[in-house]
Amino acid sequence: MRAFFILTKRELKSIKKEKTIMLAILIQFFIASFSSVILIGIMSFYDPASIGENTRVTIKVGIVGDTTSKMLDLLEDRNVKVTPFADVDKAEEAFRSGRVDTVMFIPDGEQGVSEMKLILPEADTSKTLILMVLNDPLKKYENHLRAANGVQLYYDRVEGKPYTNYEFLYSVIIPILMLFPAFIAGSIVVDTMSEEIENKTLDTLWSAPVSLNAVFSSKVFAAIVTAIMQCLLWTILLRFNSFAIQNLGLVLLFSIIIAAAIAFAAALIALYFKDRERAQFVFSTALLITAGLSYFLDPSPFSLIARLSVGDLYVGATDVLLYIVPLILLATASFTFSGRLLAAKS
Repeated sequence: MRAFFILTKRELKSIKKEKTIMLAILIQFFIASFSSVILIGIMSFYDPASIGENTRVTIKVGIVGDTTSKMLDLLEDRNVKVTPFADVDKAEEAFRSGRVDTVMFIPDGEQGVSEMKLILPEADTSKTLILMVLNDPLKKYENHLRAANGVQLYYDRVEGKPYTNYEFLYSVIIPILMLFPAFIAGSIVVDTMSEEIENKTLDTLWSAPVSLNAVFSSKVFAAIVTAIMQCLLWTILLRFNSFAIQNLGLVLLFSIIIAAAIAFAAALIALYFKDRERAQFVFSTALLITAGLSYFLDPSPFSLIARLSVGDLYVGATDVLLYIVPLILLATASFTFSGRLLAAKS
């Protein structure tokens, strides 16, 4: 057992020298550290209207017309700075000088048809952002006018933030951060095993009073430890970004099981091909194919991580433990055939 821990310590030190692996870990660190910022950026592509809902953008609006309108309260609730103007000329002058970002004309009275007008900047970016921010207050004011005129029709009765936040957080960011360490663990095993074989150092270790299984398992264990450390760190960083993960224990357990399964599979591939280039190519290809085919499972690994993270009552420990079966099969195959694969010609 002492030899196993010495070998594991040696493997962990060697991982630090792998620039590609360290770069991949740094990229994950960046995603986890700035996940709230990245979340907003991704949503801007997927659902541009969500920017107005989820950011605290402050714009200045010049108001001409009814300065006692309900619209002013709705604008202030949306963090919009309102500046009333007595006439159109003064409002347009303020708009041209940049003291206000847009000018809104609010007609007096709430009976009948109300025709509102906006003066917007020519720049498409500024115009789009202003419309996104004003979208929600305008819709609420529309409901207010309908109610005042006896029309009971509402565009939206759903309270709280839009689903876009949670969709990207729990179906994209968290699965990436929890499963990507497993992919790195497999790459680490492929690299370390292939290098040992190519440099003939594995033969030296094998000739020492250390079993092949001890050498083999120390490399896999070191890769798994690296994955565990990453997942724990990403969890802490997500917490600092005010993102809570439900069923955290099950999420971490599932990530460890996937990391271990991929590490054992990677070791078999490395022992079979015995050179880094071919082994990495086959490992990457097999990983992509397996990840694609996994979507036919119900739930798939990505879906299971997402559903566990949001606290879905219909998934739990049983779904996680089912993935131990392929892990046991891969581990058994690895310990059984590692000697034969190593002895076989490339």
